Amino acid sequence: MRDSLKEEAAGVAVAEDQIEKERFRKLKQQLPVIWESLSTDPAFEHTSVIVPSLSVNQEELSKVLGAAWYEERLLFALIRLRNPRARLIYVTSQPVHPDVVDYYLQMLEGVTVRHARERLHMLAAHDGSARPLTQKVLARPRLIKRIRDLIADPQRAYLTCYNATPLERRLAVELDIPLNGLDPELLHLGTKSGNREIFQAAGVNYPLGTENLCTEDEVVSALIKLARERPRSRCAVVKINEGFGGEGNGILTFPDKRDDAQAMRQALHTLDWTAPTETFEHFFDKFAEMGGIVEEFIEAPEVRSPSVQMRINPDAEVALVSSHEQVLGGATGQSYLGCRFPANDDCRKQILTEALKVGTELCKRGVLGRFAVDFLIFRDKDSAWQCSAIEINLRMGGTTPPFHALEFLTGGRVDPGTGLFLDPSGQAKYYCATDNLKSPDYKGLLPEDLFEIISRRGLRYRHATGTGALFYMIGALSEHGKVGLTCIGNSAEEAQSLFDNTVRVLDEETQGEGHGEAGPLLDRHLAME
Repeated sequence: MRDSLKEEAAGVAVAEDQIEKERFRKLKQQLPVIWESLSTDPAFEHTSVIVPSLSVNQEELSKVLGAAWYEERLLFALIRLRNPRARLIYVTSQPVHPDVVDYYLQMLEGVTVRHARERLHMLAAHDGSARPLTQKVLARPRLIKRIRDLIADPQRAYLTCYNATPLERRLAVELDIPLNGLDPELLHLGTKSGNREIFQAAGVNYPLGTENLCTEDEVVSALIKLARERPRSRCAVVKINEGFGGEGNGILTFPDKRDDAQAMRQALHTLDWTAPTETFEHFFDKFAEMGGIVEEFIEAPEVRSPSVQMRINPDAEVALVSSHEQVLGGATGQSYLGCRFPANDDCRKQILTEALKVGTELCKRGVLGRFAVDFLIFRDKDSAWQCSAIEINLRMGGTTPPFHALEFLTGGRVDPGTGLFLDPSGQAKYYCATDNLKSPDYKGLLPEDLFEIISRRGLRYRHATGTGALFYMIGALSEHGKVGLTCIGNSAEEAQSLFDNTVRVLDEETQGEGHGEAGPLLDRHLAME
């Protein structure tokens, strides 16, 4: 009797899941109509619901300092309110400081703060637990009802999330609006193993290695195979399929006996971790759960890590969004720390061409929304740059907030031919950005303190010149001494100068000795051309 009840319950769950998926697909059909209206009518009346949930593996996310405050990274989307008929609902785990909200609203041009605030609804789950925000919202039916009541017309509304999982699919169905993002049925394409599948199908270069691994024995065999195929390589990378921000990577140094399974296994047990708290046992528990890959660690006299951000629109257009020089650091040089926009002239055309191949293949598979393709470019002295695709992030990422700021503040767009961002006057724009500006000396700074410093020391964005400093993730400052910063200039040199000056002012104001952990953006690890 008990078994039959379990089978019946399982059957009901499967049926409900299928109903949810079908409803999700029907809602998705509304997106092309909404997209066309937004593209052709700057004053199109609509509601944007933003739930910036980081619905990724929470153990991996916990390795990122101040991860709870990453929900503030999409606050630049408040600038959508410059459309006088747009409504915006922004949901977070904990309430956002009202001064932080005002900071963004004051950047609007052509709309008063009062008018924008009337069309903005900031909601919070009042839940600081280590769970994805979407899960918290789904656990609160009254909060869902409140959101639905604030949506003026579901036919003119859509949901924006940091990434898409079955949780976000369920939320879209509960709200009865389409999700402007990936169908969770395609999530496997965003894993490290799925990335390699796409790279092969798209015909782009990518590192030698093996995907779809699950056990320690499989990893050892893959490492021995790689060592034979790359006899001059000193290192390899072992990556968990769903690692976040480079935190799921380990670097292996090949042993002297590269064909010996025991020697390789011993070397595997001494991986160098990106996350300082990682252990072998924990890493391989996650590896067994999520799977992963082994691939070559590319070394050359010159190595850089640019990325390309793209978007597949509801009308199936593959659109270039931006390109960046990524700044990587941490213990193994695998963690994302910041970026410069745009990618350097010497590689930009090459990576844009390769990224378009990847985007075209993803479009064929039915992918929708924003994504990024990370590359390594490398060369010997005085030789041509070689390009290798490393990773696809089928979600928003660290390069999304600074570009959102540039896009919405200046009203410009990327020239697809050059990859440069031009404002309405034709002026090219550049920026330096990081969501990892941190110092022990910054701890204890309240939002009010930061805004007082911004006002008194002139650290603000100026619409007249389209240049200046913008802060985000401000909520993480007091507890973690960490904040996001984007500095926009009319040249790469001006953007760097604004960044350096802003950091100098913050250090002076906190009367410290500077950064306990200087980021590569500060020491110019990526030298200006």
